[in-house]
Amino acid sequence: MSSPSINADREAAVWARLMRAQKSQLSPEAAEYLLSIEIPENDRKRMEQLAERSEAGTLTEEERAEFEGYLHVGNLLAVMQSKARVALGRKPTSPRIP
Repeated sequence: MSSPSINADREAAVWARLMRAQKSQLSPEAAEYLLSIEIPENDRKRMEQLAERSEAGTLTEEERAEFEGYLHVGNLLAVMQSKARVALGRKPTSPRIP
């Protein structure tokens, strides 16, 4: 059976292909909306805690699943925001996810 992180990576890759396959661009309004989405501060702090515990090798299985969920959502958001920047003719920015 595949690990959750491998599945999340595959899902993000599928989303990226779906986004590239679209013939029409995002409307400026939709692109601006996607770029306005930010991970809330309390979730960023939790991600940092989980990242530290992951590096230390002390995550429980439940925490590992939670952390991988954050990573999956972050990757998906990054793909969607990349498409939005392209639609608006903007250059990439640095990710805000730790």
